[in-house]
Amino acid sequence: MNSIAIRPALPDDLVTVAELRWQWLLEKGETPVTSRDDFVDHFVTWAQEEASSHHCMVMVRDDVVIGMAWLAVTQRVPSPRALERSSGDLQCVYVVPEERDTGLGGRLIDAVLALAHERGLERVTVHSSSRAISAYSRHGFAVSPRLLQADVARSSS
Repeated sequence: MNSIAIRPALPDDLVTVAELRWQWLLEKGETPVTSRDDFVDHFVTWAQEEASSHHCMVMVRDDVVIGMAWLAVTQRVPSPRALERSSGDLQCVYVVPEERDTGLGGRLIDAVLALAHERGLERVTVHSSSRAISAYSRHGFAVSPRLLQADVARSSS
């Protein structure tokens, strides 16, 4: 069988998800600052500790994780019009290289947007590579003149 499912990551998936994150860094030609084992241990611990605000969805083909996407949820300041407010950030959408350009990344994006809708989020943002902008655009993301950002790592020097 060649079935694909998208579901929330299970605790047993976290090592594989960490390894996908490691693989992604290497694909981009970047150099890790730690060993693979130390990264995987740190990542799994982080994911467990941040599970209330960072939700990982995995794409699985025949019990093998082939992709991931994260929804980071941030609580927003209450308003007299809405006492409970939150927004999301789509992060770390990744599909293994041999499965790319087949629409699977779009399915992950849609799954995260459905999760955001279920949770009643006001909006979802994404910081995209130039290669993926068209994919996000096809799934409802658009440039907003009201959403600004500051690179605080550079501006604090």
